[in-house]
Amino acid sequence: MTHLAICPGSFDPITLGHVDVVRRARSIFDEVIIAVAHNAKKSYVFSLDQRVALARQAVHGIDGVRVEVVSGLLADFAKEREAAAIVKGLRSSRDFDDELAMSLMNRHLSGVETVFVMGDPQFSHVASSMVKDIARHGGDVTGLVPDAVATALTRTFRDGR
Repeated sequence: MTHLAICPGSFDPITLGHVDVVRRARSIFDEVIIAVAHNAKKSYVFSLDQRVALARQAVHGIDGVRVEVVSGLLADFAKEREAAAIVKGLRSSRDFDDELAMSLMNRHLSGVETVFVMGDPQFSHVASSMVKDIARHGGDVTGLVPDAVATALTRTFRDGR
């Protein structure tokens, strides 16, 4: 039996912290799906297609990892794919507090457990929202996001978005 994990998020954009969690999830599970979600209540810098493409570039070469779009409930997505777990990275106790109710609801709806992985301390200060703000103001995001993401952010904000 193959053990599959799902790493969900909006990934606007995917960061090196996300990639670290995916790599470590892959060391535990046979396969990992990065599930790129769209929340109609959120405003995104990158389109869904761009977020998927950037995530694919970020994990290119990591065997057993693929990127898919989750269009409905994560619980349904996990159940349909017979996932062994949902994996969420945590930077701090605040992240745990934010994720706890969601993990309990996903288990209630699908029976799929959430596994929390502590993020590498070198990325504990990295958040997609902060990265976008730095890039928006012309700052250097090297070392925070994969190179393709840094290029896309620079191009996006240089072109006035």
